[in-house]
Amino acid sequence: MIVVRQREELARALAPVRAANRRIGFVPTMGALHEGHLSLVRLARERSDFVAASIFVNPTQFGPHEDLASYPRTPEADAAALAAAGCDLLFLPEVAAIYPPGSSTRVRVEGPSRGFEGERRPGHFEGVATVVTILFGLLRPDVAVFGEKDAQQLAVLRALVADLGLPIEIVAGPTVREPDGLAMSSRNAYLSPDERRRALVLARALDGARRAIVAGERDAATVVALLRAAIAAEPGVELEYAAAVDPVSFTPVSTLAGEVVLPVAARVGTTRLLDNLRLRVAERTKADETVVPAGAASEGASPCAAR
Repeated sequence: MIVVRQREELARALAPVRAANRRIGFVPTMGALHEGHLSLVRLARERSDFVAASIFVNPTQFGPHEDLASYPRTPEADAAALAAAGCDLLFLPEVAAIYPPGSSTRVRVEGPSRGFEGERRPGHFEGVATVVTILFGLLRPDVAVFGEKDAQQLAVLRALVADLGLPIEIVAGPTVREPDGLAMSSRNAYLSPDERRRALVLARALDGARRAIVAGERDAATVVALLRAAIAAEPGVELEYAAAVDPVSFTPVSTLAGEVVLPVAARVGTTRLLDNLRLRVAERTKADETVVPAGAASEGASPCAAR
């Protein structure tokens, strides 16, 4: 696996790949990699001829009181894991390689960035959209793969690609979970053993919502109330939001039909965790035929920093 750190090195490494008309797949990450990230690399391998990944802890998407300084950084272990997963190139830039001195351009995506993470983390999605746009410009991938766990981020980046007319296929990889159901996240390392146990309430609550929908419930407010009650019942877990939204606009829906996302966010101790459930809900109400997973790899050329 090639490892490059500067823009010029990256351009030289990718030039022969482009000259050979090889399809480039790209997985942007912030490092501290786990099986969820590596599943995205393998998905990129299936969709392309050459796989590039980046590791960059992007300062512009962290707020003033967030965990930029303490965010886990394990570049050597990450590089080894990427190579083993089939990655061909790792872009490992310093901040100045992404934001050169005097850099003043920022990218803001309206619409799906409103509410939820956008409300609780002002400037977060502007930072995400900006760094992803820069990385897209530097790598010019044919395919970019992001995880479904960050559902609102996925909606924002789909809108970015569509609005700017970028010739990039966005592929979504399904959330990867621990055997007990906890969604994999780099921030799980912050959890104490007791907090780790309490964090399982997010997956349990989402599964309870799924079962209610399978049984025929179509009222979004009822399903959201079930989510909120299940999470609120767990001591030491502070719910920030639970909702039922359209996966493209990320606006709340009143009736569950078609593709729907149920996003949740909560603090477990001092650690903030996200999870969600993506469903395709049929209009008919016959049990066990009403709900199917929304797709392991939702995609589209036009509808990021997996974490």
